[in-house]
Amino acid sequence: GSRGAHSAMKVLLVLACLVLAAVATPARPKTHLGSKVLRVVPETKDQLQHLQQLLLQGHYDFWKEPRALGSPVDIMGTVSRLPELIASLTNHGLRATVQIPDVGKVMESQARERMQRGSTRMDWADYHDYDVINAWMASLVTDYPDLCTLEAVGTSYEGRVMNLLTLGSGGADKPGIFIDGGIHAREWISPATVTYMVNELVTDSAFSDLLANVNFYVMPTINPDGYAYTFSDDRFWRKTRSETDSAFGCKGADPNRNWDFHWNEVGASSNPCSETYAGPHPFSEVEMRVVRDEITRLGSKIKVYLTFHSYSQLWMYPWGFTTDLPSDWQDLDDLAQNAVSALTSVHGTTYEIGSSTNTIYAAAGGSDDWAKGVSGVKYAYTVELRDQGNYGFLLPSNQIIPTGEETFEALKVVANFVKDTYSK
Repeated sequence: GSRGAHSAMKVLLVLACLVLAAVATPARPKTHLGSKVLRVVPETKDQLQHLQQLLLQGHYDFWKEPRALGSPVDIMGTVSRLPELIASLTNHGLRATVQIPDVGKVMESQARERMQRGSTRMDWADYHDYDVINAWMASLVTDYPDLCTLEAVGTSYEGRVMNLLTLGSGGADKPGIFIDGGIHAREWISPATVTYMVNELVTDSAFSDLLANVNFYVMPTINPDGYAYTFSDDRFWRKTRSETDSAFGCKGADPNRNWDFHWNEVGASSNPCSETYAGPHPFSEVEMRVVRDEITRLGSKIKVYLTFHSYSQLWMYPWGFTTDLPSDWQDLDDLAQNAVSALTSVHGTTYEIGSSTNTIYAAAGGSDDWAKGVSGVKYAYTVELRDQGNYGFLLPSNQIIPTGEETFEALKVVANFVKDTYSK
């Protein structure tokens, strides 16, 4: 028996080595050729629950999560997974329409454009990686020393520097707006829009009075490792890149389920392979601790918290963990209505407004709930930028500037409100 055991052992060792080799060799970037984005609309409770189960299982990439009856859900299936995905949907009476027939083709043509353009210098003709954005922020301080300061406030899991950019000329006691972007790595339009708005504020002297009365605290890309990974390996990576205790080697937590306010109560997963994994405990992700500490440090100076996501064209306020509304929801709604009507007036882009749970789906552990519920920021908003699913996360670069233009009009409404209400 010992010889049989010995050779069995050898086979196991060889297998182990193969598995290790597979884990250790850097995968080629995912091409997603033949992947499709399918759209289904749940019309019954059973269909909605089935989609929510599929989301929690983590086998498919949900681009637009199940939120309510009659509200579209977008799911990307790879070539190998499409048949079982379609079968699973059909079994529950869900008829899928094709949103994007070949994800890989769209990715290829966009990557080609980016290569031709050359993307080492910051602009809004295209999307830029983390290093380009950081270098650009440093250049603002050199070019506009009276308006901008840049402070290294932390380090990501993989060692990338996280910077806080402060805009303003009225001194530290002026009321502030805290803005972050890129919490979900693949939502490229978010950092692009945030940096576009910063650029407008700083380079156009028309805003010198606003900047004398309101401070802007900006972190355009608060999931640096995930963002870098969407450029190098997987365009549709959403989470952080931290190690987990997953037996399958799954990495990362959903940073927008990781905040310590009703953490993991609803709309989050305890499975490290899920896109909505809440993490092993609240604030397990160092990047979120860094952002938390800045918001905490600034304290009552922050009158508005804005966090930018994509996609769906929604302007949302708390709560995300319950259908109950904050007692001052009417104030939040009024300001949101004014901001969105300014946004829509630019290019006619329509947005839905409401509380997170009533607009999308219950999801606890989000940054806006924490900003309001723990840090006491009255006006906390999550903004889901363009589009409504024609391109989803692959929003073409020629939509960056229009998205920036319209969103900046909304920001101006919010900033002028802060100036008029809180600046002495």
